[in-house]
Amino acid sequence: MARPDFPRTILEFQRRFSDETACRAYLFASRWPDGFHCPACGSDRATALPKRLLWQCTACRHQVSVTAGTVLHKTRTPIHIWFWAAYLTSTGTPGISAWQLQRQLGLRRYETAWMMLHKLRRAMVAPERSPLTGLIEVDETYVGGHDAGRRSGRDAFGTAAIVVVAIEVRGNGSGRVRMEVLGDLSADSLCGFVEDNVARGSTVKTDAWQGYMRLARLGYDHRPKSQRAGLVLGEDLGEMLPRVHRLSVQPPAHSDGGVPNPARHRSQFAADYLRRNQGRRFRRSGANRISTSVAYRLFFARKFRESCPEDFAALERDANRRAEP
Repeated sequence: MARPDFPRTILEFQRRFSDETACRAYLFASRWPDGFHCPACGSDRATALPKRLLWQCTACRHQVSVTAGTVLHKTRTPIHIWFWAAYLTSTGTPGISAWQLQRQLGLRRYETAWMMLHKLRRAMVAPERSPLTGLIEVDETYVGGHDAGRRSGRDAFGTAAIVVVAIEVRGNGSGRVRMEVLGDLSADSLCGFVEDNVARGSTVKTDAWQGYMRLARLGYDHRPKSQRAGLVLGEDLGEMLPRVHRLSVQPPAHSDGGVPNPARHRSQFAADYLRRNQGRRFRRSGANRISTSVAYRLFFARKFRESCPEDFAALERDANRRAEP
């Protein structure tokens, strides 16, 4: 049986998820679309424990919650608030900040909104996504607003974040996008990004930065082009890698006053912007503003939680630090 679909409009969302009971029913149907299945013994029979919000297996008496192992695990925030947070985080094209989320949901503490937003952003990244293929443009940019501590050139870094971008070329348009925050522009970092996100055998267009020169040895059809040579020939540098440059002039993250600190959270903002950029293509094709698969990933990001449980714990620790006087 297929998982339940997700509302297409805000009015439908409001009707379907008006209270805790409706939200938990949706989580139950999403988690067990074919009926209850005990994670301990495999039995399909269970008894509801409404006071504790648990289900107890009638065979082995194992107890489980519909939120166990998800971004909602052990949350003290009402489930319907989480649903609204997921909807607002997923549907607004410009993005939403923790301050905005706190105001719109009427949350008492900013730290609660901040942690919810970061957990949802991490859960929205699909762990099973396939690598880019075909003709790919790759380049880097700096994100973080005006940076008085950085001079021009790649070797002089200030406080701005380094973001590397890869885009599939599809005719005159763009295909899928990958984006990542890097610590430096070394060959290990840049080529590692390409290896993680682009299928071997693909054609990769870059500028002539030395950090990319290893790509040919790694199995890619590397086609570098020197910007300096382009200037001598009078070429428009913006047309050398046009798709990456068009994306780079837009802010790659919606944050509270710029690129967030500490630096370890910058990748979440880049991933959030990436998902929005991809979402615009799907919305143009008539798909749901928030699809069933995205909704399932928001609340049941089990692969992510099982592989990186320390990341969720780190978010909670950071939120607690923010709450300290």
